[in-house]
Amino acid sequence: MGKVFAVGVGPGSPKYVTEVVKEIVQSCDIIIGYKYTLKTIEHLLEEKEVHEITMNNQEESYQEVLPRLEDKTLVIPFTGDVNFSESEVVDRLIEIFGKVEIIPGISSIQVAASRAQIPLDKSKVITMHVTTPIEDKKLELQKALIDGFSVVLVPRPWPKQPDKHFMPSEIAVYLREHGFDTEKIKVHVFEAITTENETNFEGTVKDLEGKEFSDLSVMVFNQTSLDSYMNYRWQWEN
Repeated sequence: MGKVFAVGVGPGSPKYVTEVVKEIVQSCDIIIGYKYTLKTIEHLLEEKEVHEITMNNQEESYQEVLPRLEDKTLVIPFTGDVNFSESEVVDRLIEIFGKVEIIPGISSIQVAASRAQIPLDKSKVITMHVTTPIEDKKLELQKALIDGFSVVLVPRPWPKQPDKHFMPSEIAVYLREHGFDTEKIKVHVFEAITTENETNFEGTVKDLEGKEFSDLSVMVFNQTSLDSYMNYRWQWEN
């Protein structure tokens, strides 16, 4: 069988596609990906066999390519980083194709943390963007905020099933109903980050109630205070 790569192409701007991913895409034979993800690398797809998929037909595309892969190279691109919010798909690719080489990309969570000046090493990163139940993740969010951490969070868009829809407005209501003073928690919501359509909402969690955001959203709960190395002078002065 040929080679199969799962690659991260960054949050949306072609400028955030790494050189190693560019090289793999340019040298491959077949690409299978979602419309938004393919848009990010469309300048690299000339003379490639391209399959644009949705959640409903992705399995059909993988199975159609499998018996004729032979010595060809297949690339499945993912928005952001393959290793974040994509494990269910990657696991299925391994079940189908056997060996899959994973190439990381720049995630929207990294860019959002940078935009909000939130250090990831002092924050909790949570994704609700999964098909499995998220009750444990909701508790994880509560605990992180109670413990004073900043949180970078990918919400879950699911408008066709309101009980599973958990976007910024629903998150704000959830936290208020669980005893948080949402008027005092600072938050950013970035949409379409790194692209020409990028927006940045900045306010309090309370302000999010009733507001609609796209499915290309990432949230940053800001509970960070400056803590420079000057607070630890004992390390070099003694």
